[in-house]
Amino acid sequence: MDVAELERRLREGTDRTETRSDFDLNPGMKPIRDTIIEAAVLIPIIAHSDGPSVLMTVRTHQLKDHAGQVAFPGGRRDPGDVSPEATALRETEEEVAIPRTAIRSIGRLAPYNTRTGYRVIPIVGIIEPPIAPRPEPTEVDEIFEVPLKFLLDRRNHQRHSHDVAGTSRQFYAMPYGRFYIWGATAGMIVSLADTLDLERR
Repeated sequence: MDVAELERRLREGTDRTETRSDFDLNPGMKPIRDTIIEAAVLIPIIAHSDGPSVLMTVRTHQLKDHAGQVAFPGGRRDPGDVSPEATALRETEEEVAIPRTAIRSIGRLAPYNTRTGYRVIPIVGIIEPPIAPRPEPTEVDEIFEVPLKFLLDRRNHQRHSHDVAGTSRQFYAMPYGRFYIWGATAGMIVSLADTLDLERR
């Protein structure tokens, strides 16, 4: 799927407004916080001539939430952010040094609620290469890219589980080489695949 087709499908799929969450695969699980933290992430699609890829990060182990996990650039909404797009672009610039002016936002996915109490709005953005991302060392350990084709392939949408306080928790996982994409990030990728898969609706 090239960028033009992706943009067309995303535009036609924006009627999908139902909330996604960590609880979709775990109906009995409860959030660990009583309050909701508003946040946004960018799904940064790099428009390479030989096929688009998605830029992802490995979060540092010093962070309070989701330490060491594979994630999209993003974070909490600041009081000065006028929209989820503003949050996602600001955080991307801060975390991986890609200027917001280099990113073209093409749409949102359904909100995603995490077990850790975040309500995340995923923003899909297109970035034209070449790019020179740099990790912000207090937040990001590593930056890597994954072919969009790999992430959208249903055969790579695995279901894994582990025990949380004596209860088995189910989650999506998409192992890619030495990187383990799982949890909310993988759930948002499944949401992206569902949104782009017009024949599935």
